[in-house]
Formats: sequence, structure tokens, C-alpha cells
Amino acid sequence: MSVATSSNSPGVHIGARVREIRMSTGVSLRELARRLALSPATITALEKGRTTMSVDRLHEIATALGVSPADLFATGSAVSPSPRGTGDDLADGNWREFADIEMDVALRAALACIVRKGYHGCSIRDIAEEANSSVSALYHYYPSKQAMLVALFELTMTDLLHRAKAARDECDPSDHVARFSRLVESLTLYHSYRKELAFVGTSEMRSLEGSSHSDIASKRISLQRMVDLEVQTGVDLGLFATDRPHDAARAVVNMCVSVAQWYNPSGDEQPEEIAAAYVRFALDLVAHRA
Repeated sequence: MSVATSSNSPGVHIGARVREIRMSTGVSLRELARRLALSPATITALEKGRTTMSVDRLHEIATALGVSPADLFATGSAVSPSPRGTGDDLADGNWREFADIEMDVALRAALACIVRKGYHGCSIRDIAEEANSSVSALYHYYPSKQAMLVALFELTMTDLLHRAKAARDECDPSDHVARFSRLVESLTLYHSYRKELAFVGTSEMRSLEGSSHSDIASKRISLQRMVDLEVQTGVDLGLFATDRPHDAARAVVNMCVSVAQWYNPSGDEQPEEIAAAYVRFALDLVAHRA
């Protein structure tokens, strides 16, 4: 590292970019310091242009922030990177499109290991081997295996809730049969196309610890309530004839979620075919009156 004194020096610009990107991605100063195994004071000095870093270290910083090293040298406002196929870009039917979600190498390796061995069956060393990395390098990304599991759950629930809301909200607010059907279609497609993430989400809930368990449980309840509301409203309007709307809604969600347990991407049926069939099954479950 060297000292940067001029206000026009590259170090000042890069430091400002690091701070801008860090803030836009919601990474705290302490968290970035932890990922890089540096002190918060060193990160502060970098962001204020009081010190510069080697090219290798800048590459590590970019990786820790989830951006390209070129972004540290770019001009203009930083844009918070987000996983492809998630977020607020799912309107107008895009919730049916499932591009790969961008994950850092540590998280992708953790997902593969947990799917293969289960959360308690795989170790940090297993994940490091899957990532072709060292154990110490993984700690630049996450402080523990539990943190990786929480990150996978957060990624899953954020994506799933965004898609469910986009699917429901593309329908007329008064068309509760269509809103219910779209929710079923969205859930079924998700648990087919996002099979691995969905599998971890359904099988490893018990492995979450402390407040993380309650936070994820709250998001799962929010998803269930979306279906509950459409079923109950349909019953109130005479569109559905089930005399057990709560149980029917729960059965519908469980049916959709179970797809992740058995769906085979190499099989004969496409996710869209399964989703269409599940919409029919779901309408039968709530005793839809055509």
C-alpha cells in the first residue's frame, strides 16, 4: 500500500468508487473489512483516498462487493448488482423466465454441497473443495457455514416472493380465480426451475438458527397468506365451494412446494406442463365453480 495525497489521483477516485459501490450494495464498512481480512481503518483510508492498494487487492475488493474490477475505475453512478431473473424486473410475464441467478463461488459451492450431502452432512472443507478454494478464502465471503445457509434462504425467498407477487398482480384485482391460478403457476414453475434452491428451502428449514429461523419463517408465512387470501375471498364470493378454505390453501402450497422433491429436468414433462396441470389440481382442491 502507498499514500495518495492528490485530490485528483486515481487512488482518490477508486476509493470513492469503493465507497459508492459498497453503500449501493448495502455492505457495511465492517463487513467489507471482514471479507477482506483487513481493519475497518484500512478500508476507511482507502475510501478517503489516503491510501492505495495493489491490483490483486483491488480485484479482491471487487469480488467481495460482487462487481467487476473494471467497475472500480468506471465513472458515473454505481448501480447495485442484483441476481439475474430476480427483483422488480418481473412484471409483464417475466416472472415465467428463469435465467441463472448470479451467486458468488462460495455460495454456489455451498448450494451444491448441501443438496448433495445435507447441511449437517457437509463441512466447510467440503464446500471449499467444491469451490476449488481454501477454507480461509471462504471466510472472506461468509463468516460461517450457517451464514451461507441463511444467504441461500434469503436469496430463495426474495426471488420466490417477487415472482409470486408479480404473477398475482398482473391480474385484475377483482379476478380472484385468475390471481389464485397465477400464484399456483408461479409456485410450481419456481420449484421446477429453481429445483436446487427450492429443495434446500424445503429440507433445511430446521437447520436455521436463532433469529434467522424466525425471519425466514415470517417470509414463508407471507407467501402462504397470499394464497390464503385468494382462496378465502373466492369462497366469500361464491367462486370456490370448499368448506375448509384454510386447509385447502395449505394443501395447494404444499403440493406446489413438493415439486422440488421429485422434478427431474431430464424427464419428459416441461415445467410449464406441470404448472398447467397443477393449476387444474388446485382449482379442484378449492372446488372451483366454473
